[in-house]
Amino acid sequence: MKKNIGILLVILLTTSLSFGQAQMSVDSIFSRYYAATGGEALWDGLKSYSMKQSYRSNSSADYDAEVYVSLPEKAMHKSKIILKRNFVYAVKGNEGWLKIPLGSYDKVANYQVKDLSSGEQENMRMEMYDLLVPFINFNDRGYIATFVGQETLNGKKVNQVELQGKGVKYNLYFDDATGLLVREKKALPGEEIVSEYSNYKKCSYGIMYPGTTVETSSKDKKSVTVTSSLTVNEAINPDYFKR
Repeated sequence: MKKNIGILLVILLTTSLSFGQAQMSVDSIFSRYYAATGGEALWDGLKSYSMKQSYRSNSSADYDAEVYVSLPEKAMHKSKIILKRNFVYAVKGNEGWLKIPLGSYDKVANYQVKDLSSGEQENMRMEMYDLLVPFINFNDRGYIATFVGQETLNGKKVNQVELQGKGVKYNLYFDDATGLLVREKKALPGEEIVSEYSNYKKCSYGIMYPGTTVETSSKDKKSVTVTSSLTVNEAINPDYFKR
């Protein structure tokens, strides 16, 4: 009898825990994130943004970047500043191109223009959302989100969501206490990138974003610290989206 009672208690406890986790929807987790970072009304009003970023790994590969994105136009311009020379990557609609600077950095740059591969274009189209959060309009973009469960990360309870899209899978970890995204695992063909988010800041528009990201790729195992500043819905020079 005691044995049966013990088994029954284990079953009830397991069922209770499973039921509790099953009640947590991905929509509620995403809504908590939006609420914690300024509110859904601000996020719904976001149409364009720009970022200034620095990528540092204490190596010759360090660089700065300037990013300009128009979501309605599905357009993104990213300028990588390497040794005072700007290498421009851009997509708009169904096109994508790379501008390679010619000549010395102290003269007006002339550019050689090349088409980006279809894979490079798709990566940029993902990045225009990833730089904010990858689950923006995830249903409309053909992504499927699934609640995985709760676990402990760095001593804190987190809620894990899996976000699956064509050619990419994200595992997203949200702090249960604050609702903020603290870790992301992005799986691409042949590579996994782990991003640790911290130092959340508020931009002038009112949205909060992680000012510091530490990225580690499975390819080279090196950690890159990315510091970012964000500007939202300010006018963007249309020339940035011209080939």
